[in-house]
Amino acid sequence: MSGRPDLPAPPTFAAGAVRVFSLSLGEMLWSRRTVFLLLVTGAPVFLALVARIVQGSGVVPLRVNGAAVDGGAIFGMMIWIFFLRFIVPVLGVFYGTSLIADEVEDRTITYLFTRPIRRGAVLVGKYLAYVVCTTLVVLPSVVLVYFLLVPLGQVARTFTAFAADLGLLALGLAAYGALFALVGAALKRPLVSGLLFVFGWEQIALLVPGYAKRFTVAHYVQGLVPHAMPSDGVVQVLQSVLRDNPPAWACVLALAGVVAVSLWLGVRAVESREYVLDQ
Repeated sequence: MSGRPDLPAPPTFAAGAVRVFSLSLGEMLWSRRTVFLLLVTGAPVFLALVARIVQGSGVVPLRVNGAAVDGGAIFGMMIWIFFLRFIVPVLGVFYGTSLIADEVEDRTITYLFTRPIRRGAVLVGKYLAYVVCTTLVVLPSVVLVYFLLVPLGQVARTFTAFAADLGLLALGLAAYGALFALVGAALKRPLVSGLLFVFGWEQIALLVPGYAKRFTVAHYVQGLVPHAMPSDGVVQVLQSVLRDNPPAWACVLALAGVVAVSLWLGVRAVESREYVLDQ
């Protein structure tokens, strides 16, 4: 007998990811980025509250071509304009690119990578914490906007569409977060690249005829919007912008593929890249 105690086996990839998730979730919920998240998601709630007050005073808050827009249609527009076109991609950029970049900037990446946990598990665990953190803040904001705008008499008729909106937002957060987690793991200045992708490439590709839009996340997210938005006639102007979209099942598969492929490539990037800390 050597008298040397047996070393415990290192945790599996899944167990390591769970450990990192439990540690990172609390840090994210109490971080400065969450304050930014609350401010961003609070803006639509404030606008919905103003619209509810205006509507309660007997004034129609919004008209399109002279026709009054009801609360359900306003809610659908806010989902498309505020959440899917702005909040979801912006949160994906700011949170996703920071999952590894913040650890490098704070010089804590060495501490994480010296633990008996695979590097890729660190990325996956932090990504899962991002998904939970953002959905815990974004979805309650959507619920508040819904009940502020939609009259109780329309809840039964619109609740299925509302549930689809929640699922769509969660899927969009997951897709954008995974893509920019890859960017953050592979590039040295990921935030700039992420902003250029969201506010540059995606905006141009969606307007250019052809196949360029298929290489954006927004194309597949928008492909689900007509199924989630109320079907009232007043939103036909917005829905006409979203024509020529793939079917809903293809959009879901594409977004799920973005999550799976991005995380797989992100894990490979983290495990193969040498992170040099700036002096």
